[in-house]
Amino acid sequence: MKKGTFQPHKLPRKRKIGFLARSETPSGRKILRNRRRKGRKYLTRA
Repeated sequence: MKKGTFQPHKLPRKRKIGFLARSETPSGRKILRNRRRKGRKYLTRA
């Protein structure tokens, strides 16, 4: 049986789209700001 295409790894994912990664770049901060404005329970899902 063939493997599925998505083989998740938590650490690389966190480093790429986690809160700290989002906070570092201007565009990432914009994402966080928009999510706060919308009232999201979770700002980042990683």
